[in-house]
Amino acid sequence: MTPQQLVDKNEKIFRELWKLLGITTTGFIRTTEPRHALAVQNLVRRTMRLSPDAIYKRKYEGRYCIYDNLYVSDTPEPADCQICGRPGELVSEENYFFRLSAYQQKLLDLYKNNPQFLYPDFRFNEVKSFVESGLKDISISRKSVKWGIPWPDDPEHVFYVWYDALTSYMSGIGFVDGEHDGPDFKKYWPADIHAMGKEIIRFHAVYWPAFLMAAEIELPKQIVAHGWLLFEQEKMSKSKGNVAYPEPIVKVLGNDALRYYLLRETVFGQDGNFSREALITRYNADLANGLGNLASRTLTMIAKYFAGEIPGPANGRGTSEGRSDNDLEVEQFAEMAARNDRPSGVLWRFDNFDFSRGIEVIGTLVSAGDAYLTSTKPWALAGDGADRVRLGRILYTAAEALRFTAVLAHPLIPDATQKIWEQLGQPGKLADVRIDQLQWGGLKPGTKIGKPEGVFPRIDKKEALERIETMENEIRNPGSTQPDASTTTTNKPAEGASTGTSAAGTAAIPAGAPGAGGPSAAAGTSAAATAATTAPSAPAKIGIEDFAKVELRVGVVKSAEKIAGADKLLKVMVDIGDEVRQVLAGIAPAYAPEELVGRKVVVVTNLAPRKMRGVESNGMLLAASAGPDGKAVLCTFAEDIPAGAKVK
Repeated sequence: MTPQQLVDKNEKIFRELWKLLGITTTGFIRTTEPRHALAVQNLVRRTMRLSPDAIYKRKYEGRYCIYDNLYVSDTPEPADCQICGRPGELVSEENYFFRLSAYQQKLLDLYKNNPQFLYPDFRFNEVKSFVESGLKDISISRKSVKWGIPWPDDPEHVFYVWYDALTSYMSGIGFVDGEHDGPDFKKYWPADIHAMGKEIIRFHAVYWPAFLMAAEIELPKQIVAHGWLLFEQEKMSKSKGNVAYPEPIVKVLGNDALRYYLLRETVFGQDGNFSREALITRYNADLANGLGNLASRTLTMIAKYFAGEIPGPANGRGTSEGRSDNDLEVEQFAEMAARNDRPSGVLWRFDNFDFSRGIEVIGTLVSAGDAYLTSTKPWALAGDGADRVRLGRILYTAAEALRFTAVLAHPLIPDATQKIWEQLGQPGKLADVRIDQLQWGGLKPGTKIGKPEGVFPRIDKKEALERIETMENEIRNPGSTQPDASTTTTNKPAEGASTGTSAAGTAAIPAGAPGAGGPSAAAGTSAAATAATTAPSAPAKIGIEDFAKVELRVGVVKSAEKIAGADKLLKVMVDIGDEVRQVLAGIAPAYAPEELVGRKVVVVTNLAPRKMRGVESNGMLLAASAGPDGKAVLCTFAEDIPAGAKVK
């Protein structure tokens, strides 16, 4: 296939997937479009006119990663790609260069004067450190590649992919040359937010601002970098066979369930571990038993006791006289949740990318509504005419809490909340209702509600997992409905096998003992577990591919503290380069917490999370076991080595 045929094919796949996931765009551009090519050529012309020294031509020789389109090093010595780890290919050719070195101080000034330029902070610190260490000029053209946008007045060269790709942000909204741009460009630029994955921060927070500075074009206001979705603590990859396909999940659980789980389980900006079982558990607990249950209970009772009309909110005179503390508590909490000027409010959380905590606030409102119905027992009042006013007040309060919840949760679960909105008898699209204008009491008495229907039916976990797995296997192996052995995994070791993982989350193995000398014992891999049952008399040999499954990285301890009620456990926060991990380690008898701060350790980073004493551990520290009492001695380094470096 030609490159054009390949991207044409993939575009259709992405567009179909977007439809399934409910993803819409207000504009769409491909970098093979003529309008984009013109914008790229005009951007470099503008740069050469306004900043004549910014671009020059010289011979390039160095290592280049063809998989990530990244210049790995400026020397011919072998070097691996910083992103994918593959060896860089040797490239030697005459290229156009951008004088990035001249923009080092300008970038540092940008970061200093705009402390919110990159979110989250720990990734911003990485970028600042990279720039402070010194910038080298970068090649922005290729001569050996023919498929690309031709360099103006020098068609032997095509634009380096990142100069080309980044410009699509502007060409997609009408950038032409900075002087003859369309109305959309003038309306939408500079962008409020550029959002992308963490692995391409450098291109967006270093190269892109420098390119725009040289062209004297306003910079985007903020760069937002999200983490990866990991499967069994590894980055999802088709080559590894550990991809969780979204299509079966959406067909079994619905689009809202997937959106809700990803935003609820993952702290935005950090990596998140994807689990089908956790997804279904969260669906049943929060959506089926939570919001779905509140909606069903409230609407069913209104339909039954008030002929399907919203009852009055008070005692018939439009006041709160005679109302219980429960009534007022729900109202006050709902009003607080809608506030956008305080950390306790949902909108404040959303505006600060704290989606997980924002969902927690919404969940508290749902819980308050459910608890309110349980404590007031409106069904017990239905048969007594004297309590009909109180019955109406209770159900109005519950329905108004449901309306509040629907508005607040709509950005997260748009399909279900729109259905709830309609069942409440509310007109129009819920997307048009602004959270920052939400006020208690907007539900009008006498409004006819729609037919109550469940929005989140409870799911049988075993049955759902089987359906999802069958559909995933059909995607991988069309025509087959048998589970794919390569992706059917379990964390449970074979009976009688030792995972080499102590309860404290630290691998402490004496030198020379069976399993010592390699991290495979600490990882508890299925291969090691199987070997333990088939050949108990001798330690099994493993191949290099088994060893490679264990991800070891250098970590720097940022803090450590004891865990209440646990004599051996310490909770250790470890900086592993791209994030700070919480790890529980059974080293309290050997190390005081204050001794550990600043110490460099070896961390197993691709272990599935586990809880001990109610506290989650996300990794493992490597240690040796010394002396007759088995004292833990942490693995460390004599040389200076940065956090996050891989241990091989």
